[in-house]
Amino acid sequence: MRFIIQRVKHANVQVEEQGHRSTNKTVGEIENGLLVFVGISANDNKETADKMIKKLLGLRIFEDMNGKTNLDLQSVSGSLLIISQFTLYADCRKGNRPSFIQAGPPDMAKELYEYILDECKKTVPIVQHGIFGAYMKVSLVNDGPFTIILDSDEICR
Repeated sequence: MRFIIQRVKHANVQVEEQGHRSTNKTVGEIENGLLVFVGISANDNKETADKMIKKLLGLRIFEDMNGKTNLDLQSVSGSLLIISQFTLYADCRKGNRPSFIQAGPPDMAKELYEYILDECKKTVPIVQHGIFGAYMKVSLVNDGPFTIILDSDEICR
């Protein structure tokens, strides 16, 4: 499992209105928090997700009154915008066309993605999200910029 985490001042996700490629509908939007892109591999499970969620929610990447990154999401009353993104498992080693065979199968990945959303909602008051498998447009104002990559191969050893 991979999380790309961006500390944001604002972020939103839009999907196309059905049958209207030029019309978009905002389905998730936050102020002051974390935009998290979630990639799920075929080897992931709820135990992996629990460890990744714990690490995500415990990250002290918000500034305190002295400008030091000492505060976690809860300490700043931050929100989450969580977006599924299978392309985090792109394999670009051969040729110029990425392979996505390491990404989890859609049914399994969707179940884990929804599990992550549900678990985050237990401790974070505002959890917004995209639509699994949809073509989405994500906009953000990165705060810092501050971007972190969490990989379960490193977190769950």
